[in-house]
Amino acid sequence: MSLFLQQVEDTYEITVEGYGLLVVLLIAALIAACFFTGRDNKNHFSSKQLVFAAMCVTLAMITNMIKIFDMPMGGSITLFSMFFITFVGYLYGLRAGLTSALAYGLLQLITDPYIISIPQLICDYILAFGALGLSGLFSNKKHGMVLGYLTGITGRLFFSVLSGVIFFGQYAADYGMHPFTYSLAYNSLYIGAEGILTMILISIPSVKSAFNRIKYLANEDDVREKFSHAS
Repeated sequence: MSLFLQQVEDTYEITVEGYGLLVVLLIAALIAACFFTGRDNKNHFSSKQLVFAAMCVTLAMITNMIKIFDMPMGGSITLFSMFFITFVGYLYGLRAGLTSALAYGLLQLITDPYIISIPQLICDYILAFGALGLSGLFSNKKHGMVLGYLTGITGRLFFSVLSGVIFFGQYAADYGMHPFTYSLAYNSLYIGAEGILTMILISIPSVKSAFNRIKYLANEDDVREKFSHAS
């Protein structure tokens, strides 16, 4: 552990070697996503999909820096950053959503880490952020953007609460609360607040129409291919 993490009081900081490892893992994940194909050899990511997914991850990173409120032990209310990650799943489905969410989690680990142990790192950065990609389950469903967003942030909330119970439960006694109640309240505060603000935004008809238009543009080539095969 000392090669990639160094202890500073009660937390750990990522070493230069650790940052190098994270960058390698991030690149490896993206390369694997680019070249992975299914049985029909058509399931690889196209250049257009990569561009749209990269734009969403970039927007998520930028809006994540605009923090409305910072929590004392990790987590913050940001300017709709979670939405842009769940939007990738809405555009291209589960695999693209999970890949982008995993990349986002690794980027969060690089730029804003809060680490007390390796299991906590995995739970908070890989599983919790990765769960945002579950939005892809509703890619082709009616109201898929809203359902996908709610599913994604619920998945993140689940793993964040789990992490709170296991790794930060000792702080609950300071407030006379059960670890689960404490963790649920703590994580619901920032995830729920951002979720409510985002739901208000994407429920505005003009905003919803704009994002649906983006989805059409992002998948325009596939739509044309289907029509050409049909004719």
